[in-house]
Amino acid sequence: MTAQRWVRLRQTVQYLFLALFLYLFILTVKDRWSPLPVDLFYRLDPLAAISASLAGRTIPAKLLLALVTLAATLILGRVWCGWVCPLGTLLDLFRFRRAKESANRVSPRWRQVKYFLLFVVLVSALLANLTLLVLDPITILTRTLAAVVMPALNYAFTTLEFWLYGFRPLQAPLAWLDTALRSTILPAELSFYQLNGLFALLFLGLVSLNLLAERFWCRYLCPLGALLGLLSKVSWLRRVVGPGCNQCRRCGGECTMGTIEPERGFASDPGECIVCLACLGTCPQGGIAFKGQWGLAEWRSYDPSRRQLLASVATGVGGLVLLRTSPMAHREHPYAVRPPGARENDLLARCIRCGKCIKVCPTAGLQPSLSESGLEGLWTPVLVSRLGYCDYSCNACGQVCPSEAIPPLTLEEKRQAVIGLAYIDQNRCIPWADNVDCIVCEEMCPVPDKAIQLDEVQVLNAQGESVVVKRPRVVRDLCIGCGICEYACPLNGESAIRVYVPNEFEYWELA
Repeated sequence: MTAQRWVRLRQTVQYLFLALFLYLFILTVKDRWSPLPVDLFYRLDPLAAISASLAGRTIPAKLLLALVTLAATLILGRVWCGWVCPLGTLLDLFRFRRAKESANRVSPRWRQVKYFLLFVVLVSALLANLTLLVLDPITILTRTLAAVVMPALNYAFTTLEFWLYGFRPLQAPLAWLDTALRSTILPAELSFYQLNGLFALLFLGLVSLNLLAERFWCRYLCPLGALLGLLSKVSWLRRVVGPGCNQCRRCGGECTMGTIEPERGFASDPGECIVCLACLGTCPQGGIAFKGQWGLAEWRSYDPSRRQLLASVATGVGGLVLLRTSPMAHREHPYAVRPPGARENDLLARCIRCGKCIKVCPTAGLQPSLSESGLEGLWTPVLVSRLGYCDYSCNACGQVCPSEAIPPLTLEEKRQAVIGLAYIDQNRCIPWADNVDCIVCEEMCPVPDKAIQLDEVQVLNAQGESVVVKRPRVVRDLCIGCGICEYACPLNGESAIRVYVPNEFEYWELA
């Protein structure tokens, strides 16, 4: 094929992988069948696989597919970054003219940052901490889509639909469109996510860095790119500059990674080249080729050094000491209710912050944590029952978790799993505080024998009349902490019944 056709092929493959990522993301819904695993991109992610294996002291079977990415990198170089990564493809769409000029003012030593972050991630994982996997590119994109883009699209569509429904001729088409979209793309109800503003700002900031240099994230910050870059130092396929080169410098202007070095005869660093083939397509003399050759590529000044490795080890160990001597490490947060089957220590050591469980939760009850588990538990899933409950008929979170931080329980096992205990605040509960009947929590309780039961008592109402009121009471031996009672409580603000993390002795008694 001609050089231009190779470039077009690479772009086509990029967009196909982006479309596949979005397709699998949309299919990450309860009871939705998928021809491919909805966590396919995480299974191919070697940073997630290595980190989860180090932290969990076991190799998750689902993540073994990452060996394919490692093998492809050893043969073809950083093709993941240039051909597959959906975040990289999106960043290619946001290209700014001023970036080429400003990139010359960014020191090449900034490339060391991504290697520093990579080593900190791996050292922390070795010490059973996966907090910095929030920097994994697949995680960043998944969380942005799940907590920002999809809720925004759903809200916009619902608002527009409500406004247009007033026009009678549009009612039938709108009803059809609503059924079609809500059964395929949009969730059935509006979803609300905490930290959505933070996720939006982080993604916009990442895109804005393209003003400083094309693919700034990929060049200087991405820890997954750093891992694949190190492997690419010994990859077989290399960019070669032939005798036909007349030093026109066009290739350097087209290189999205800025890795073509005029002072080295317009050679490039295999650890930074993402095999995008842009240089191949722009060379008027045909002086560039990609050929197979084994051997270790020349080490650059920005490549990781022994000093940088020691600094990363010190940072990882020191940071973990600070995290584990904070107040949150002494006692669990009372509201850090985890998904069914997940125990705090195991979850922190295995959760790769992929956000799949948050996306698949049908009630949007699973939320990314911020302060509930301190920085060590950043972006891990917690159940915020006031926003959504744990559906009694759903076990989807454990089925989509690629690292098994949430065990893949059967539906019957999930229904027996105790994730919390409900407590009634008698100062806020309507039957207790106001002597007025309210049985919502008892009606909503899905446990067959009812974990919330009603006791009839004779009381005086506000008019001083003697009346019989049904007051709710939690049966601790039956409560599984699903949170539907807290979600359905009619009080504004804080619910009169709240689900708390069970004490350890209570867990063993009830589980």
